[in-house]
Amino acid sequence: MARPTVQIDNEFVKVTEWFFPPKSETGHHIHQMDYVVVPMTTGELIIEDTEGNLSKANLVNGKSYSREIGVNHNVINNNNFEFKFIEIEIKNKLI
Repeated sequence: MARPTVQIDNEFVKVTEWFFPPKSETGHHIHQMDYVVVPMTTGELIIEDTEGNLSKANLVNGKSYSREIGVNHNVINNNNFEFKFIEIEIKNKLI
């Protein structure tokens, strides 16, 4: 199973480091906040939706991406090596 380590959790953001041993996964979950992912490894992750459909996500170390609230998926490390990324969840949007 993938292991989360919360680094910051305050009124504005929650920052979590996700560590994936080879072939591990997060388990299905729904994102309750908008978020940014900062890959710390280059490799391929498999994304499983709620209907069991699989898609590939090729992540590059340091190349961030963002998603909006409500994403419902399972993330699987499809590599034969450890994978790590930082997830930054946005609690309060600035106007």
